[in-house]
Amino acid sequence: MNEILRLARSLRCDPADPRAAFTHRLRIGFVVAALILILSLFR
Repeated sequence: MNEILRLARSLRCDPADPRAAFTHRLRIGFVVAALILILSLFR
């Protein structure tokens, strides 16, 4: 569990520019969606 929290903290991005924060969150969202899709295809 500690490793998951550490990974979440490292992925966190709080830049002053809202556009950069949005693009970062969008990228992370696509990565998570791709992982879910890949895992669901293997089941």
